[in-house]
Amino acid sequence: MKSLFIQLNQNGEVTMFRAKFALKVLVCLGVVMVGQLRADERRDHPEVLDLFRPLGIQIQDSVVQVLCGGSPVALGTVVAADGYVMTKRSELTSDPIRVRFSDGRLFPARVAAVQRRNDLALIRVDADIIFKPLTFDTHSPEIATFLLSVGRAGRTIGLGVVGVRERSIKHQGRLGVLLEDDAKGRAIVQLVIPESGAAIAGISPGDRIVAINGEEERSRDAVINRLKGMYPGESVRLTILRPNELSDFESIDVNAQIRDIGMLQESPSDTKVNGPRNMRLSGFERVIQHDTVLNPEECGGPVLDSQGRAIGINIARAGRVVSYLLPSSLILPEMLQMLEEARANLE
Repeated sequence: MKSLFIQLNQNGEVTMFRAKFALKVLVCLGVVMVGQLRADERRDHPEVLDLFRPLGIQIQDSVVQVLCGGSPVALGTVVAADGYVMTKRSELTSDPIRVRFSDGRLFPARVAAVQRRNDLALIRVDADIIFKPLTFDTHSPEIATFLLSVGRAGRTIGLGVVGVRERSIKHQGRLGVLLEDDAKGRAIVQLVIPESGAAIAGISPGDRIVAINGEEERSRDAVINRLKGMYPGESVRLTILRPNELSDFESIDVNAQIRDIGMLQESPSDTKVNGPRNMRLSGFERVIQHDTVLNPEECGGPVLDSQGRAIGINIARAGRVVSYLLPSSLILPEMLQMLEEARANLE
């Protein structure tokens, strides 16, 4: 409680209103318990979120909404004055890509660079306007620190608390098949997991996988090793040999999506409790876990601490109260590398 009051005092704006504001915030967040909280005192209540709006307003011109095929799929963070926006790569699944700014204006955009290992994309907005890049702060928040997720126009979309220190999240992407060797050592499908990318693509037991993305694979081990490099949300083109009624094989190309094995192993009740999540919710070098409840299309935007420092961007809604953000210390080198690549391609 003292920490929050100190942070408010450092701004030199201590008023009776701010004191009451701080106390109400602490009550709403459960730091100070005053009986049972009413519905309008919970931290996800719009009136509570509005209390933090001044922090979001300060960066409202640096946050955009990203649309693919006419539908919102993610938020984006302006990172360069020459029109570059960082967002969540795996959500960019269709064209055209457009970006909506704080004033409601829409502009076309295109993918300029990607970093698969942390699911980041750099898109370039085709518009003759003034861009206001966000300044990232590499401060690492402590456990129990309050975090503010900011949406387009500076709107507060979530208030959460850091629950786990920075750590890596190993990727759990799977095609959804059990493979064995056939008589020639090729990968033959023995089992297909229901609701997996393989099942949705129509892959069946007995199919032989002989090529991935147009490149021949001669053994089961080669197929497995190749698929291990695919992240959740990515699409893969498989060439399969399927037995026919003439005791021969026909060659078929199918497109299948890699899915997170955790989601495939869930029960229907688990899925209902966890709610909608991103297709890619694993495979990140470093994340900070917090309990903000986000919609999948609200990833890609900045996260502020209680002092208004941009300490990262949200990258995945992974569970009912599990969200991941990429810390600024990871984002900055990735951003510089992507900007260098994108600008070099313009020359």
